[in-house]
Amino acid sequence: MLIKSLSKSSSILTEADVTPESIYHQRRKFMKQGLYGLAGAAFSGMSPSLLANALSFKSTAYGKKETLTPEKAVTTYNNFYELGTGKDDPVNNASQLKTDDWTIEVAGHAEVTGQFSLKDIVKKQQLEERIYRLRCVEAWSMVIPWVGFSLADMLKQFKPTSKAKYVEFTSIYDPDNLKAQKSVFSTIDWPYKEGLRMDEAMNELSFMATGLYGKSLPNQNGAPIRLVVPWKYGFKSIKSIVKIRFTEEMPQTTWNQIASNEYGFYANVNPQVDHPRWSQASERRLPSSFFNLKRIPTKMFNGYEEQVAHMYKGMDLKRYY
Repeated sequence: MLIKSLSKSSSILTEADVTPESIYHQRRKFMKQGLYGLAGAAFSGMSPSLLANALSFKSTAYGKKETLTPEKAVTTYNNFYELGTGKDDPVNNASQLKTDDWTIEVAGHAEVTGQFSLKDIVKKQQLEERIYRLRCVEAWSMVIPWVGFSLADMLKQFKPTSKAKYVEFTSIYDPDNLKAQKSVFSTIDWPYKEGLRMDEAMNELSFMATGLYGKSLPNQNGAPIRLVVPWKYGFKSIKSIVKIRFTEEMPQTTWNQIASNEYGFYANVNPQVDHPRWSQASERRLPSSFFNLKRIPTKMFNGYEEQVAHMYKGMDLKRYY
């Protein structure tokens, strides 16, 4: 995996670049009152970032005591290899991602399968805001106010059968527009795939995000819909999802296929198990740079141990990493 430090333009944040918390919460109050439009506006083909539509949503208690990462850092420092391997490539190449008339294919062991409009899927859900910590396997982290809905609630729409032991997610494959997907230097066998065990997918924390900071999801952050699994390393939270498949066997996942000794299927945040090339005991909380480090200790399961540890009882987490 290529690791690139923050560029000069994205690592130095001024007061003007950061959404003050008081202003953010005032804006959020208006959004919840619906004065800026309905949730469906999120899928109207708006391009990348600052022009994103405001959403109507309800607030929750998730992460209410966390200090948010500035919006600019969240939207300009990303891993999204379909848009390039540099941290600023996703925002610079965001217009390559086409999100009009988005559909999701549902397949496998479920009673309800087929091709579904994202609008039809989302209109059955109540949008809510959850503030989650995001911990990258590269040992940096953020705190992000996501807008979206419970993954479990969405999956129940499709009535998975008893044979559904895992859920496989597939990201967009569009090499005509996503130039990185046809690069001869890419080590990824496109499209990007990820997966969860069924109990993980149905856990209360698993979330489908359609927005952040009260606005529709920017392209560089995985528009128009992405997975958020806060107790796992960030690469598990697959972006721009176009297919969901219920399987009986553990699905193959992209980074596990590329380097199984470095990236396990579970990818639970674990400060006691180092990456082969660096320590996972601490993390660099953004915004910071390698010259202005803000390191904090990494917590087991990224601090969500109470909600998720029971799923791994009796498992050797050094083996099932």
